[in-house]
Amino acid sequence: MSTDQGVEQEMLPMDVEPKAPPRRATVEFRAPRPGPTRYTMMGSPVGELVLFGDGEALGGVLTAGKDDRARGFPEDWVSDPEPFTEAVRQLEAYFAGELREFDLPLAPAGTEWQLRVWAALTTIPHGETASYGELAAELGRPTASRAVGMANGRNPVSIIVPCHRVIGADGSLTGYAGGLDRKQFLLGLERRVSGAR
Repeated sequence: MSTDQGVEQEMLPMDVEPKAPPRRATVEFRAPRPGPTRYTMMGSPVGELVLFGDGEALGGVLTAGKDDRARGFPEDWVSDPEPFTEAVRQLEAYFAGELREFDLPLAPAGTEWQLRVWAALTTIPHGETASYGELAAELGRPTASRAVGMANGRNPVSIIVPCHRVIGADGSLTGYAGGLDRKQFLLGLERRVSGAR
């Protein structure tokens, strides 16, 4: 084989576009620390948020839910706003359009698969969306879009781990634990912020 033939074989055909490299997760989750779960509440444009964690890392950010019913807390949870000062500051900056990427220690509780999906969610850039099928393919399981959807629906760290950025293959807004109106609000906020820069 001549040198020219070797070079020719390494080139892509004219009609083949090189694939974009898969997005890489930039977040590392850690296991929740033993001890009582601490929590606090904060107001937001999407309603009251409940932040909870182990006192060092954030374990969840929950919205009131589709029906906005009052939320009860387990008896062993401790109300303590101090560990959440930075999380509240970053969430307030996000809603004000001043923050596009969160930088917080995270310790959500989940299965190995759920943690992989949740980490993949953090690779979807602010102001953009991805489909369940795209995430499944990036995770090396192209036929697992339903499993991705189920894990996405169980994401406890809403907004910060952006499950709202996942849409249907046809571009439609699909289920969101906090309700589609909240999902639409978050996507709209991010598009406005991204478009303004």
